[in-house]
Amino acid sequence: MDELTKNEVLGDLYAYYGKLLTKNQQSYFEDYYYNDLSLGEIALNHQVSRQAVYDNLRRCRTLLVNYEEKLHMQKDYNEIEEKLGQISIAIKEKQQNQALNNINELLHKMRGE
Repeated sequence: MDELTKNEVLGDLYAYYGKLLTKNQQSYFEDYYYNDLSLGEIALNHQVSRQAVYDNLRRCRTLLVNYEEKLHMQKDYNEIEEKLGQISIAIKEKQQNQALNNINELLHKMRGE
């Protein structure tokens, strides 16, 4: 996976789980990934070492990935979005039985069945 893809994945995970990070972690993450600041610039702004920023960002990445592995909100959202798209297509094509089957599958998934 290239760096751009990794950053995009992390940005998506941050959208789901960013509020679970500490305020400092959120600030470091946003400065680095959204505001495109260097480690040195972030360190200067927060009056910490570059190593502290690096360690904090690495910890953030690990936390975000762990949250997704345990809670799988992003995975579930993507599956629900895909299923809703299939339902929409089935309705447009007047395939009511297929749409109902997809709705029932979605309901079962949402109920954890």
